[in-house]
Order: sequence, then C-alpha cells, then structure tokens
Amino acid sequence: MAELAYLHLVRAQVRAQAQYRLSFLLDAIGSTLFTTLDLVAIVVLFRVTRTLAGFGFREAFLIATLAGLGFSVSDLCAGNVERLRTYVRSGLLDAILVRPRGVLPQLMATDFTLRRVGQVVQGAVALALAIRLAHVRLTPAHLALLVLTPLCGAVFFGSLFVAGATVAFYWIDSGELANSFTYGGRTFTQYPMTVYGGLFRRVFAYGLGFAFVAYYPGLLLLDRRDPLGAPAWLGWSSPAVATLAVGLAVLAWRTGVRHYRSTGS
Repeated sequence: MAELAYLHLVRAQVRAQAQYRLSFLLDAIGSTLFTTLDLVAIVVLFRVTRTLAGFGFREAFLIATLAGLGFSVSDLCAGNVERLRTYVRSGLLDAILVRPRGVLPQLMATDFTLRRVGQVVQGAVALALAIRLAHVRLTPAHLALLVLTPLCGAVFFGSLFVAGATVAFYWIDSGELANSFTYGGRTFTQYPMTVYGGLFRRVFAYGLGFAFVAYYPGLLLLDRRDPLGAPAWLGWSSPAVATLAVGLAVLAWRTGVRHYRSTGS
C-alpha cells in the first residue's frame, strides 16, 4: 500500500509537469545541455594535451561517462531531497511529518522532477559512445559491470544527497556545503584519481569513497592496471561501498529527524 501511495504521488507530479509541453521540453533540453558541458570540458581539455595523469582521452571519457550516468540517475530519483532546507524554513516539513508515510520517500516523490530524465538519456548515450571509443570488450563480466557501476554510483550519490540534506536539521543555510559533496563529488569522480595529489586523494578518493564510483570499475573495463598500485578486484567493490554509504545516510537521516523540533529548531 505504501508503495502505491508513492507511485501515485510521482504520477501526479509527472502529469502536472507534462501539462505545459513546450515548457517541459525546454526544461528537459536545458537540463541535458547543462550536464553535457561537463563532458565537453573533458573534450576541450584533451584538445591541448594527449594524456592526463597517464590516461588518454578515450580512457578518461569512459570513466567520466560512468560517473555521469550514475549521478544523473541519483539526481532524478533523490536530487530533490536537497529542498529539505526550504521545507524546514517554511514549516512545510511539519505537515509531512504528521502524514502516515515515511518522510524521506514523501520528499523524493513530492518534488519529483521529470525533466531530469533527459540527463539520464544523455548519460546513457554518452556511455554507449565511450564504450565504443574505448573498444571495451563486451564479455559477460564487463556487461555486468556496465550495469552494476552506474546503479551503484546512483545509490552512492543518492546517499550523499540524503546525508547532505540532513545538515538542514541543524543549519538551514547549508546548501553550498551539501552541494560541495554532491555536485562537487560528481566532478571529482569524472577524472582519473591519478590527477589528484596525495592527501587530497586519500581523503576524498578513498576516505569518502569517490574512487569506487567509476575509477576502479573503469580500470577493469579497460583491462588496465591501477597506476597507483591498487589490486584489480577493487573494481568490483562498488556495491559494498554503496551499501556502506546507504547505511551512513540512513543513520544521519534518522538522527536528524529525531533532532528536529519544528520550524526554528
């Protein structure tokens, strides 16, 4: 019953946004073009250099598209959770809390943004192009990895969206802090980890898990050893990292909800 209620909420949002077709189409195109700029930046970068920290354009482009598709799916499904700070400030969160449904699923369904579907389509097309350019062998293991990596990336980034949103329970004007880990994390994962320096790489790539979103799976798909010396099996560690991220996000969310004492708390 709960699942049906959430589906009805999403369906209502889709119908409402599809009423003005031209506006919806322009929003979808604009959203898609905005995400395309990240990939264009990589193309432009390789116009002035043949390699980047030991990686060629085709290799770097594959890693970028793996990360980009995962982020696009998470942005579609969970990106609207960042509006939590607006709900806290206005008091609308109080109305959601008294409903006999989970708070988080309601937030995700109520502000579902259909125009972000264009980002997912663009991400899938870009990944297909990257696979062809990088001459990835479509073995059963590689096909499984091509499905698993974006899905785990979506779960990982979705957890970041949720964890970042919970900061609003303590500090309402927390948008830029949360964005530095979500949208900033997307940019971080789109480049090979060899680009980044020692301490920065240890904290963000390994400490926060960004290296496991696309870099290590990408190395497996490219049949390439890690220049940093890590074992090849790390390319299959994305599900474990995503599961850990979900656990931490759930803990942060439940703690934040318990902390909340209505508007002004």
